[in-house]
Amino acid sequence: MKHGVPGVVAMGAGIAAGAGIGALHGFWLARFKVPSFVVTLAGLLAWQGAILSVLGATGTVNLTDPVITGLATTFYAPAVAWALAVVVVAARIGLVVQRRRRRVAAGLPCRSPASVGRALAATAAAVFGAAAVFGADRGLPLAVILSVGIVAAVDLLVTRTRFGRHILAIGGNAEAARRVGIPLDRTRIATFALASTLAAAGGILGAARLLAVNQSSGSGDLLLNAIAAAVIGGTSLFGGRGSAWSALLGALVIGSIANGMDLLAVSSSVKFMVTGGVLLVAATVDAASRQQRLRVGRP
Repeated sequence: MKHGVPGVVAMGAGIAAGAGIGALHGFWLARFKVPSFVVTLAGLLAWQGAILSVLGATGTVNLTDPVITGLATTFYAPAVAWALAVVVVAARIGLVVQRRRRRVAAGLPCRSPASVGRALAATAAAVFGAAAVFGADRGLPLAVILSVGIVAAVDLLVTRTRFGRHILAIGGNAEAARRVGIPLDRTRIATFALASTLAAAGGILGAARLLAVNQSSGSGDLLLNAIAAAVIGGTSLFGGRGSAWSALLGALVIGSIANGMDLLAVSSSVKFMVTGGVLLVAATVDAASRQQRLRVGRP
């Protein structure tokens, strides 16, 4: 906005900057063996200062570029929402059938057809329910398409690629992963870069929604809610377990709780206590399930 750079170029530069920041954090972790939490916390403080420096004396940059603002203000007709819902459900059914055939061909145990049918029915109900909600309002938001598309891409990366298996292996047991030849440092650096790239993409969507960037952007309870969403969705704090879809589910739970308390006019103090309680329960369940797996001898 200050230098008249086109919106597409500016977004590309922002995402590239995010990738570079994540790679720097990952390098610091890999080279100096600094705990990842400390590296992330130091980055949070340092890059918050960088934001203030970029904003300058005014402390606010208003966004008027139509490409950027269009990310949050573009809505598609309800027919598009229903068409995408049909495509998503059909693709899900195809993936489940293909996976079941592979497991049967390999002689591996499979879930019962009734269990698979219930899971697919729940997925279809959720997808078509969302399409109905969007159709009853202004239509399907572009931001939802981008967000769900990113989640789907990350899920495919984690579950369908060697890199994703390396991430889970390192999270589960870094020493065992090293002994089987997984490159720990390179994988960690790439993972940090990927996480920071996604954070930059989220920051762009957030800025497009608010039509501005100011001193409070990215502050408040945003970071804590992001962590809480992953944990509530089932991502293990001990590493080795989790999925992108479960993190999205956790984010929806956090958002639903916050919206519900807003509708009830609950004070901010109660909101923080309720969110903290939900996070503590989720972390306790994670710890208890980990202890159970260790007792039965599973990783």
